[in-house]
Amino acid sequence: QALSDGTPSVASSEGCGAPQSGAMAMKYLGAYLMAVIGGNDSPSEKDITAILEAGGIEVEASMVASVIERMSGKQAHKLIAEGHGKFAACGGGGGGGGVGGGGGAAP
Repeated sequence: QALSDGTPSVASSEGCGAPQSGAMAMKYLGAYLMAVIGGNDSPSEKDITAILEAGGIEVEASMVASVIERMSGKQAHKLIAEGHGKFAACGGGGGGGGVGGGGGAAP
């Protein structure tokens, strides 16, 4: 399924149990987004590779190139806003458990 600008969605309700290739692709997109969060609005292949290698992750240059190609000319925050519902459908977030009641002082 694609977003309004034609970009393939990175997550959908069907993709929650995605095969390994989809899950593996997420690490490349994650590295791209980490660079964006760090203030780089247009990360390069070198930037993504450096982030992944810093985490001890083996890098496939073709996957890095694919992320760069798909994100070219797009703003990550707009894609995230459009796809938020698709990410939410996968769950994984959720509220934490309730805070325990106030007991007496510890002995």
